[in-house]
Amino acid sequence: MQAQLAITPQQRLIFLAYVAPFAVLTLLFGLWPILLSVKVSLTASASALKPDAVFVGLANYRAVFADPLFLDSLQRTLVYTILAVILNVGFALGYALLLNSPLIDKGKTFFKIAIFLPVVTPDLAGYVVWRFLYDRSFGAINALASALDLPLFGGLSSPNTVTLALLIAELWRHAGFYVIIFLANLALCDKALVEAAALDGANRWQIFRHVLIPQLRPAILINSIYALIQFLKTFTVIVVMTKGGPADLTNYVSYYAYQLFDQGRYGEATAMGSVLFACVVAAALAAYALGNRRPQ
Repeated sequence: MQAQLAITPQQRLIFLAYVAPFAVLTLLFGLWPILLSVKVSLTASASALKPDAVFVGLANYRAVFADPLFLDSLQRTLVYTILAVILNVGFALGYALLLNSPLIDKGKTFFKIAIFLPVVTPDLAGYVVWRFLYDRSFGAINALASALDLPLFGGLSSPNTVTLALLIAELWRHAGFYVIIFLANLALCDKALVEAAALDGANRWQIFRHVLIPQLRPAILINSIYALIQFLKTFTVIVVMTKGGPADLTNYVSYYAYQLFDQGRYGEATAMGSVLFACVVAAALAAYALGNRRPQ
């Protein structure tokens, strides 16, 4: 048996041949830009992009953390991320369970395509449509509300509704990906455990909590980590729909750093990017550690 499982030098070379191109691309377009960004964050903005950049140490980081706008932006980013992760992962789990249940026997393919189609829709096109839907003057949402004699939706122009509007648009854009992951995990769940629990008198909630959820831990972990990374670096939806407004309520870290970079404040902008990257790594590692804890 051990002889059959042994890896030959030829198999090792084949494995390296497949892995090497992706490793090189990751180093060139993933790790290398991150290292360059950290380097720029340690230099003066006026010379950051020059060969003889002036090293200023942690001065840009001190300036960033002394900026109240950045601290507000970071706080809003974290709050938005928590809301978006809970909404997207929770909705995707419910949608996947519904598709996997006998309640939807016919039309499952339609509902799978309907939820996944936005994932492959270009970001810009999708968010432009949502921006027009939310328009208070001629948007379809307020037109429908007026026809039904309902209060108008503030959409992107109201501080009370802008976060909700973004969450809905982001849910439409990303939920399909998480649904597919949950469906793949549900296909691997042991149905015999569900049937045994039902025969033992367990109700639906008990089956869901004590039988399905433990088997769905891998999908919940993967989706939570991916969603954390995705929403911490929220950018495109802000550029297209709000430009950081109203009143800087959606001026999240990625967009704020972009604004500073556009103003030539390269050192501070990359310092913000480095802080955000550290938050992404810390959040992903924390989620992974929590997800891998053995249940009591």
